[in-house]
Amino acid sequence: MDSSDVLSRLEMMANQASVDGMARYGIKPNKVYGISMPTLKKLAREIGRDHKLALELWDSGYHEARMVAALIAEPRRVTEKQMEAWAGDFDSWALCDSVCGYLLDRTPGAWKKASEWSERQEELVKRAAFALMAWLAVHDKNTEDEKYIALLTIIKREAADTRNLVSKSVNWALRQIGKRNRKLNSLAIQAAHEIEGYDSRQARWVAHDALSELTSEKVQSRFRNKE
Repeated sequence: MDSSDVLSRLEMMANQASVDGMARYGIKPNKVYGISMPTLKKLAREIGRDHKLALELWDSGYHEARMVAALIAEPRRVTEKQMEAWAGDFDSWALCDSVCGYLLDRTPGAWKKASEWSERQEELVKRAAFALMAWLAVHDKNTEDEKYIALLTIIKREAADTRNLVSKSVNWALRQIGKRNRKLNSLAIQAAHEIEGYDSRQARWVAHDALSELTSEKVQSRFRNKE
């Protein structure tokens, strides 16, 4: 299957009602078919891993083609140049979060970019930094706590960003790190309390929302059960 075949399949599945629904959630890419994620995942499984095809689909500019690209690309073949190019193309929070969670967090450059992108000014590139942190906390089971502790320092530094797409991802990263284990939970709660003291409404929201989950009985009981 080549890129023209995939794009033809996607075009046949286009759904304007879904496009309108996506827009209500702030997902307004320039080129979109309105196809559900389960349908895209099914197509990606049919295609299988194909890095060359992934690059071609990404270059088409279509939202759904780029989602499929993230699903079929080979993480070990993703270069730093590709990561930068794709991040620069992010045009919605949905594409950003999905590409980070389905592909970029599994690439050799994931940890480096999580740190570097946190200092970038482009809204969706900066969001990608914290989306990567959140997904790494979920998917990377073997990394030592010290690397996540270093991420908490970045989270504290950026918690006052006033842009919703960024602050929500900062909050997401803080919560996911704090749910990894008891030690990181305590440190994430401590970080949230520090953020709570910032002279920033956005930062206080980040802290309060994170504390609500990290101190909840649901999360704390999970740690007790493991112990």
